[in-house]
Amino acid sequence: MPLPSRRFLPSTTALSALEAIDRLGSATAAAEELALSQSAVSKQLLSLEETLGVTLAIREGNRLRLTPAASAYAAEIREALARIGQASMRLTVNPSGGSLSLAILPTFGMRWLMPRLPRFAEAHPEITIHMGTRLQRFNFATEGFDAAIHYGNPDWPGCNHLKLRAETVLPVCAPPLLDRHTVARPSDLLGLPLLHIQTRPTAWADWLAHWGVAAEVPRGTLHDQFSTITQAAIHGLGVALLPDYLAEAPIQRGELTPAWGGATPALGAYWLVWPKEKSADPALRQFRDWLATEAETEDDLPR
Repeated sequence: MPLPSRRFLPSTTALSALEAIDRLGSATAAAEELALSQSAVSKQLLSLEETLGVTLAIREGNRLRLTPAASAYAAEIREALARIGQASMRLTVNPSGGSLSLAILPTFGMRWLMPRLPRFAEAHPEITIHMGTRLQRFNFATEGFDAAIHYGNPDWPGCNHLKLRAETVLPVCAPPLLDRHTVARPSDLLGLPLLHIQTRPTAWADWLAHWGVAAEVPRGTLHDQFSTITQAAIHGLGVALLPDYLAEAPIQRGELTPAWGGATPALGAYWLVWPKEKSADPALRQFRDWLATEAETEDDLPR
């Protein structure tokens, strides 16, 4: 596809200034992020207006605010700027080979993926993997990732997926907590403080339902990562529902003990997900083909 005329391809500096003003809400904040003076940011915006022949901002004294049309334009170019940045980073970091930008879940990434990555690096030294943590779903188009490790169901719009590992969970707590409470059946846990994880809002309800307990789950402290909820349980603040691979070590050290029963299958699983349009990317293909050999599933890998 031929590129449009240069008039419709403004400088990336000017476009970055517009995008930053829209996202941050002021030219002052945009100037700080871009390491420019406020007057330089204003000049870039003025230059963009002259190039496009469109008014993009309403100036009120020393302040300016973008027009609705300019905000809509900024939203559209945000994706393009993210893609340019990612492409430039890949070329700079690894000019002779491929690269992959991967979003990971912090705990699963550290405990499951990291120990396996040296084998991938040995087999594919030409591929560089860049990683960033994301706890929730995101828009691949605006975030610039090629793939993500995700927990739950593989129902991201426009994406293919590969199952990495099913999850089993175990209710655990500090041993002294059980010295003060008798837990003879699953429903007895409702009498103890329950700790909740932000990324698994229905975890306790699902676990209780699995054991035939139909009851309202009491509210408790909410934690954003497994590292914090594990420490809360170790210090006796309540019962945490942990993946078995995370509970194993603190149980062996005597810091935690099963509160009742054994490991129970969870409803969710860990998945590698990637946009369908990236399926043919060589680095992504190499990575997911390798991950398929590390994963539990025997399902066919989408091509």
